[in-house]
Amino acid sequence: MATGNTLVVRVPERQSPQLVQEQLSLPIPSASQVQVKVSHVAQNPTDVQCFDVNAFGDGAVLGCDFVGEVTELGSGVTRLSRGDIVAGLIWGGEIAGLGGYSEYTVADQHISFKVPSNISKAEASTVPLAAATAWLALFSKGCLDLDRSKATGVSVLVWGGSSSVGLYTIQLASICGFDVVTTCSPRNEDLVRSRGAKHVFDYRDPHVIEKITEVSPNIQHIFDTIGDANSSSLSSRAFGGREGNLCTVRPGKANTERVTANTRVTDVLVWTVFLKDHRYAHFHWPASKEDHELASDLFDNLSTWLEQGKIKPSRAKVLRGLGSVTQGFQEHRDGAISAYKIVYEL
Repeated sequence: MATGNTLVVRVPERQSPQLVQEQLSLPIPSASQVQVKVSHVAQNPTDVQCFDVNAFGDGAVLGCDFVGEVTELGSGVTRLSRGDIVAGLIWGGEIAGLGGYSEYTVADQHISFKVPSNISKAEASTVPLAAATAWLALFSKGCLDLDRSKATGVSVLVWGGSSSVGLYTIQLASICGFDVVTTCSPRNEDLVRSRGAKHVFDYRDPHVIEKITEVSPNIQHIFDTIGDANSSSLSSRAFGGREGNLCTVRPGKANTERVTANTRVTDVLVWTVFLKDHRYAHFHWPASKEDHELASDLFDNLSTWLEQGKIKPSRAKVLRGLGSVTQGFQEHRDGAISAYKIVYEL
């Protein structure tokens, strides 16, 4: 039986989780999936967080964003062919033995895209999860639910514009015609402006809210891509005394207890793009056909938008091999990552 090198979470009795390289059987794609030989996998904060809290237990394979060559087709696949180089999103850890930190994985034909020749494979691997999160936050009925047919003159505040999700949010909102107001560190101002932000402010400025409302006094939509102890409560003040919609990247609407009184809070969970219920602790996110179709619409367009330069991928810091994942995880824990994404080349 053919096998592939895989980074597996192992939890020895009474010990902390460990990352161990093992040989696992190659995954078999379902009807709508393709098997992919992975060349690059991008690290996301959820990888580190799920490992540190042992979210999925012994035998989990983490990693959500990847690029590779299609090697096998499911019986119902019509959008991809063997030999295609694709970037895909997988629910790393949810299904034992399946994840991005592996020599082979599977991709849903509707939640993946062909990598255009004008960007590198490493850059392409940064796109799926962050772009899908941004797209859902902006347009899902369970999130900000923006109307793309009425974008002209409508402002969206993206709190944390230089984060990976923030950069894709700025670009996708701009493509659809919305005016983007954002916050970031001064060193990243040119970067977020180059991605389409109309107004940029330093989130540490004690007068940041006053400056935001001066240029955009009628903001009704905020996406908090940071979700820390203060970001939602502070950004919600941009609503003033008006009603407004704030979507947080933090599952379960964490850290939103102190938002302003007229703020409607929602949260975005990228896994609703898969037709599967998700439960964690006392939280429940039901399968959403609408979110799956919305995400499919995004992935239908990503190749073209990337090829045309309408979307620019995140900057990739490339590390070699699965053996360097522990180094990358620690870089995240140390808070050292800013305006780039760690990518592992297999």
